[in-house]
Amino acid sequence: MRSLLRRVIRDGKQTAVLVTHSALDALVLADRVVVLTHGRVVEQGPTREVLGRPRSAFTARIAGLDLIPGVREAGALRAADGTVIAGRDGESGASDAGGPAVAVFPPSAVAVFAEEPHGSPRNVLPVRLASIEPRGDVVRLRAAPREGGPEWLDGLAADVTPAAVADLGAEPGVPLWFAVKATEVEIHRAG
Repeated sequence: MRSLLRRVIRDGKQTAVLVTHSALDALVLADRVVVLTHGRVVEQGPTREVLGRPRSAFTARIAGLDLIPGVREAGALRAADGTVIAGRDGESGASDAGGPAVAVFPPSAVAVFAEEPHGSPRNVLPVRLASIEPRGDVVRLRAAPREGGPEWLDGLAADVTPAAVADLGAEPGVPLWFAVKATEVEIHRAG
């Protein structure tokens, strides 16, 4: 159906409005995308740009990415609770320190530990496991904040193997640690 619709739009040189919750539909069929949340436009622009560099948690979730909101600092993002997330500047020449920003990374970049890790990952986040979602040959672990933890942890995801789930003894409610190397985190302007 996607192929047929794409061909009809392209060959007929038609303009079409498509409403979808599928990132795949948007990537395959749309030149531009408008993201609505609670009846408001939160993002719009070229499809690849919006889905590749989301600026809102809703868009990141649709695109299958993790997003942490905060304020830009030199080579980092400071979340509302003061947590510093180290990463790479996703916008060349952006120097709006103190401005609203987001840290974005794929769930595949998140390593999961039963005990607090030590080593090179600069971003180590204490979480509580909220859910386990099978996704083909990987398992997506969804986080929630631990008691008194920051709300921005809610919904962060990590993709791991089924063997890792077993080794971790992962089940909803278990405390875990999510770790992300700074090289995997892109920081860019929000909204």
